[in-house]
Amino acid sequence: MIDFSYLPNTPQHCVFYRITFVNLVTGQRTRKLISVALLDRNSEAGRESKAALDEQFEAQRAVFIQCDVTDQEQLKGAFKKVIEHFGRLDIVVNNAGVNNEKDWESTIQINLTSVIRGTYLGLEYMRKGNGGDGGVIINISSLAGLMPAAFQPVYCATKHGVIGFTRSIALAANMENYGVRLNTICPGFVNTPILQSIDKEENMGQFYSYKDEIKNMMQFYGVMDPSIIAEGLITIIEDDTLNGEVMKITASQGIHFQQYSQTPFTSKR
Repeated sequence: MIDFSYLPNTPQHCVFYRITFVNLVTGQRTRKLISVALLDRNSEAGRESKAALDEQFEAQRAVFIQCDVTDQEQLKGAFKKVIEHFGRLDIVVNNAGVNNEKDWESTIQINLTSVIRGTYLGLEYMRKGNGGDGGVIINISSLAGLMPAAFQPVYCATKHGVIGFTRSIALAANMENYGVRLNTICPGFVNTPILQSIDKEENMGQFYSYKDEIKNMMQFYGVMDPSIIAEGLITIIEDDTLNGEVMKITASQGIHFQQYSQTPFTSKR
């Protein structure tokens, strides 16, 4: 879970996806949480997350809404409920992600389709030409989105897709003066439950026999604490100059940015 106490001092309402889990946050970007709506298809996980926030902050600031981000109507309804309840939205963080090479179509739905859908919903509510006040959208990809991943080809493809989509829609948002910045974060190995999927045949499918190779890579490159991802999020939220950027986060180099030599294809109106 994101530590919301890191948030700085400007107005903010925010959406976070975590696997099939979404946090929608509303409030002031002070050093304390104002309001958060938690969305998850797993009601137990959602209640646990709400309870954790209730302990850290005032109980009325967190609400839980059960939602499957792969269900278009449920996700639309969730965004609508949060807007109706809190009145506005300033930040969207799409972090839907699973590792399942066996049920690869589901992986595409969660890792890529849900991120695209969440991005468009965020733009719908935040872009200035549609009554919004602008904002920030951050889509979580992976280092696997920047290189081949021999034992996770579908996961790799979805993460490449997140980067390509986000960089492209960032250009479009700038050209159309949406007032919304869009960026991507590409972490290396992070200590989250997704790492446990490597040990499961029902996730790895035909690549299950290579689980030890993946574990060796984890040991070689290191596994990071999720708190450094929160630092990356805050960097992007605070820096108004960042749009269409790809932030890399690794155990060896920390937070840094991918450098692209090619000029993006655009057409001026």
